[in-house]
Amino acid sequence: MRHIKPLLFIAFLITSIVRINAQFGIEGDLVKIEAFTSFDKFYKGSEFKIVVKAEIEDTWHINSNSPNEDYLIPSKLEIESESGFEIAELKFPKAHDYEFDFSDKPVSVFESTVYIGAKINVPESVQEGNHNLKVIFSYQACNNASCLAPTKVEKEIQIEVVNNQTPINQINADVISKVEFVEEVAAISDSDDGSLASTLESSSLFVSIIIVFLGGLALNLTPCVYPLIPITVGYFGGQSEGRTGKLFVLGVFYVLGMAVTYSIVGVVTSLSGAVFGALLQNPITIIAIVGVLLALSLSMFGVYEFKLPDSWVMKAGGAKSGAFGALFMGLTMGIVAAPCIGPFVIGLVTLVGAKGDPFYGFIMFFFLALGLGTPYLFLALFSGKIKSLPRAGFWMEAIKHIFGFILIGMAIYFLQPLLPKEVTYYLLPVFMILAALYLLFFDKLANDIVGFRIFKIVFSIVIIALGAYLLWPTEKRSPDWLAYSDSAYEASLASNKKIMLDFYADWCIPCIEYDKLTFTDQRVIDKSKEFDNYKLDLTKTMSEETERIRNKFKIVGMPTIILIDSKGNEVERITGFLNANDFLDIMSKIK
Repeated sequence: MRHIKPLLFIAFLITSIVRINAQFGIEGDLVKIEAFTSFDKFYKGSEFKIVVKAEIEDTWHINSNSPNEDYLIPSKLEIESESGFEIAELKFPKAHDYEFDFSDKPVSVFESTVYIGAKINVPESVQEGNHNLKVIFSYQACNNASCLAPTKVEKEIQIEVVNNQTPINQINADVISKVEFVEEVAAISDSDDGSLASTLESSSLFVSIIIVFLGGLALNLTPCVYPLIPITVGYFGGQSEGRTGKLFVLGVFYVLGMAVTYSIVGVVTSLSGAVFGALLQNPITIIAIVGVLLALSLSMFGVYEFKLPDSWVMKAGGAKSGAFGALFMGLTMGIVAAPCIGPFVIGLVTLVGAKGDPFYGFIMFFFLALGLGTPYLFLALFSGKIKSLPRAGFWMEAIKHIFGFILIGMAIYFLQPLLPKEVTYYLLPVFMILAALYLLFFDKLANDIVGFRIFKIVFSIVIIALGAYLLWPTEKRSPDWLAYSDSAYEASLASNKKIMLDFYADWCIPCIEYDKLTFTDQRVIDKSKEFDNYKLDLTKTMSEETERIRNKFKIVGMPTIILIDSKGNEVERITGFLNANDFLDIMSKIK
């Protein structure tokens, strides 16, 4: 009986083909297709989506991609390309099951309008320019009485490949969303980022501004902004005259400077597709930041007084030079704040990039930065009031020396990505020890003030101890990191291994915290043995290889850690710092 069914189907098929063509005179295709791409342009080595809309004639259906019987002809979606484009994943919709006399089990079919998706890999070797891509959909159409011979329809689309500096835009989002792909960024849609985007989309501009302002305030709880604290204290402690009104004005200019830089960086990077903050992390910008910090430190040691030329002040309407200095400092410190981001900012970057509206992007990031900078307004008030404390002369000069060393230390910190790792290991700790020894034994200013002398001794001893701790050799424990390559990564996927991808940069403070606190935990190390662990260095954010990897995995900022299960599906995408306990909980969920 089992063998009779296929024979009946074949006889039925031959008979029905002849009969239907003779009786109904079918001409043309019973299925019409349109093809939609997810972006208007594409980068080498990247991945994009195609969704094929297939409209099936009324009263007809076609076999699904898995029609339940081996002898039935399934629907297929293929591409042809002379440029090497390949399908990485196919996604067919849910089919309907119908019972027919020629089959022992219900036959799975498509009817009406269906959407079929494909992820397409852009070859790394493809040339820039336009390329033709032929989409081929093969099917067999049947109705309740008969079937037609298998056939196919084709659609040709044009793909434009551009360099990594050319902006690309998301298109056809309404059609692409009809296919539920296994997303590499699936974890984001279930996180705070997705809810942020949907919340802002459904809110008025005023409510959105309040939300992002509060989000900016919350960023002060992350390690991204720690370097701003000593810089702010050092600058305002040395520049203000102690009057509350003037301190407030200087603080406002400082925060506005931060906001302008932060919002410009956010808009440019979100619209260009670059890593958020990375445009300001190239060597020229780093050297400029270091130069500013060193120049400010010299003013703390009395080499010069920080102020603008009188002619500039007159042209600006007689405004106080301190306001311009505070604005300039804020512009510079916006650069310090920009590189480190968390899930909240990733959600905002994604939303602004999707909207493609520069004004909206500027407003959102401007108020995000205002929220980030508001605590520094009060810090400026506190720092500047130091001068109004008793015996401001020698005592304040001694405080300025401490601030000067702090600024030099910050300059060394920001210079580290440009130096060999062997040098950076020793440079900052040695400087800390030498600076503390100088304050302790050679800087005699205000030593006659007992309270200040005690503070300086305690402060110097703490700095010496911290420097010695950083120099003390320790056993370096970490997961067994593998060198990343596309072939190694594909091999891990093919062998059904769980995978951990750690994207980091030398200038990313939370990345450093991961290496020092989370990845040194023995429990995390033991759990990581279940994974193939890859560590990917994106410090050189403007290089071609970095851009290729960033586009391949859709990296918006650092740190980003992607956890992939044994079936090759991305399960978690972590975009902020987690301690060992929280990180271990997430790792334990990966199957």
